[in-house]
Amino acid sequence: MDGTTAVVTGASRGIGKAVAAALADAGAQVIVCARDTDELEAAVGAISDRNGEVTPFRADVRDEFDVERLMETAAEIGGEIDAVVANAGVYHGDAGQTPLTEESYAAFDDHLRTNARGAFATLRESLPHLADDARLIVSSGSIARDTYPGYGSYAVSKAAAEAVARGFSEDTDYVVGVVDPGQVETELTGGTGHAPADVAPQFCWALDEAPAEAVDGEVINRKVWRQAES
Repeated sequence: MDGTTAVVTGASRGIGKAVAAALADAGAQVIVCARDTDELEAAVGAISDRNGEVTPFRADVRDEFDVERLMETAAEIGGEIDAVVANAGVYHGDAGQTPLTEESYAAFDDHLRTNARGAFATLRESLPHLADDARLIVSSGSIARDTYPGYGSYAVSKAAAEAVARGFSEDTDYVVGVVDPGQVETELTGGTGHAPADVAPQFCWALDEAPAEAVDGEVINRKVWRQAES
């Protein structure tokens, strides 16, 4: 991905941080954002000395004006944007312990505002700055499609985020899809699952090597990626 420009949201930790590092390893100019400036700068420091460059930009995906400035800055730094990863997300409560019947309105609203509306803002505000062959990815999980007890409005928000991706796939000429990396070692999973660095190549594949028709409007899960790479 030498010479390309990528934007990754929610990049201060976990999947976002690992994806940013992998894209930089591949030679991309990566602009990353998160809400916590200190965590974001620490993450960028931890992924220095790559083939590409990583630039931090403090932004809250719940604020479309923040996201607008993020995309403008990315275009100023790297020119047209070639890849966008809408990864920022939150979970209020302990995973699997937040049934919808007991969900607070505040948690419901913020899950939707961050995980779904945030993905919408990320894709929408990138549009004026995209290269013709740009690819846009929304990070998700099986919780968006399969039924598990206790995941409440988080599951609702992820289903909505995937619907956002499908909508942009239909309403634009860009390749827009969803990456589902399976269970990953993050705060959400209590540190169990695949290491973030092990799933980052799945995102890179979807952004660069995968046939456009395999990504556009589709869900790239771990099985699909493994079969394609074998």
